[in-house]
Amino acid sequence: MHEPKKLLVVDVAALGWDLVSRGAEKARSFTFRKIEPIFPALTCTAQASFRTAAWPRDHGMVGNGLFFRELRRVMFWEQSAGLVAGARLWHRFRRAGRRVGMMFWQQSLGEDVDLVLSPRPIHKHHGGMIQDCYSQPVNLYDRLTRKIGEPFNLMHYWGPLASARSSEWIVEALAHVMKSSDLAPDLLLGYLPHLDYDLQRHGPESSAAARALDHALDYLARLREEAGQAGYDFLFFGDYAIEPVTGPPVFPNRALRKAGLLAVRPVRGRLYPDFFSGEAFAVADHQVAHVFTAGGPGEGRVEEVLRDLDGVAQVMDRGRQYEMGLGPTRTGEYALLAEKGRWFAYPWWDTPREAPDYAGHVDIHNKPGYDPCELFFGWPPGRISSNPARIRGTHGRPGAAAAWTASFPFDPEPSSLLDLARGVEWRLDQALNA
Repeated sequence: MHEPKKLLVVDVAALGWDLVSRGAEKARSFTFRKIEPIFPALTCTAQASFRTAAWPRDHGMVGNGLFFRELRRVMFWEQSAGLVAGARLWHRFRRAGRRVGMMFWQQSLGEDVDLVLSPRPIHKHHGGMIQDCYSQPVNLYDRLTRKIGEPFNLMHYWGPLASARSSEWIVEALAHVMKSSDLAPDLLLGYLPHLDYDLQRHGPESSAAARALDHALDYLARLREEAGQAGYDFLFFGDYAIEPVTGPPVFPNRALRKAGLLAVRPVRGRLYPDFFSGEAFAVADHQVAHVFTAGGPGEGRVEEVLRDLDGVAQVMDRGRQYEMGLGPTRTGEYALLAEKGRWFAYPWWDTPREAPDYAGHVDIHNKPGYDPCELFFGWPPGRISSNPARIRGTHGRPGAAAAWTASFPFDPEPSSLLDLARGVEWRLDQALNA
């Protein structure tokens, strides 16, 4: 029996089924099929579910941001692999001596793999940052920078300047790794982020979205060619689909504050959340928000306030969350699901002068909620937009299908992201028996 090919797996952010179905002629060069994303349809949740072939209630990555009760602190986009519980789908594969690599996947630092590359800037004490990437082996990033001719620019990865140039650099890096005899792993996982940006900025049916898809298809065609030349099969899949925003953003924290349930701490006229004394607050994450309560006298009012909030489709208690694949750890006492075409914004303040200092900047780790306004410039120069009405695309709800394509067959054909992951796990196990 011949030696099975190596495998390249690429998560393409926001590669939705409807998007590729409307796509240009280039989309027809791929045999795209549809799959149901995991719920909630968010980046970190999807990637954790894929690598473990498990539900969020099992691996614990229930969103892009988590509330750590012991610290009374919300933390978004933390990168430790220890945040994802459970065995990886490559566990037996790697224990048998095969090599695994991850490039630009979330929660990959400290992962049980042989090769890692992930953005990891150094934030300077007096402001600004040193752009850098974490890599294993330690010289990998320097080697790729020399090969590509420039370092990875984080300004193209997120923020007002985020663009297809981020994915272009990653494609070059993936191609080099596959072609390098001393680096090429037997399983290589990559991530292309750019498609998500313009779909959120302008909506999935915009001309900007069509151009972003065109770039994505070019990159996938390049990776398909590079994979074939390097002896790799490929799997390209979307983690979620983006739907058009059709109504105003929903502000659960404003509603909780107005009801006297969310506490704030005034500092020089700005209002910061007080997670130590408040009755409740919501961690907004696209179309899902986890609501944490203190269990005090206001407990009974929280659900009532949120059910009456325009734009909320469901207020899910712990039982309903479990049915949806969430819990029992790291979820709020309640989880909110936005109505179709609506999304949750994190602000609790009412006037610009009350906004915390971090609200006007790209500051993904300090904000206790996801802020897509970071994709737009604001005023004065050097600040981001403070107008959430500019957002035209969102995601997180169940239902909207993602797209996938592969160079090898699945039997049976997957209908969900978890099916896709289990199919890859089966393929890796079969490679060990070849």
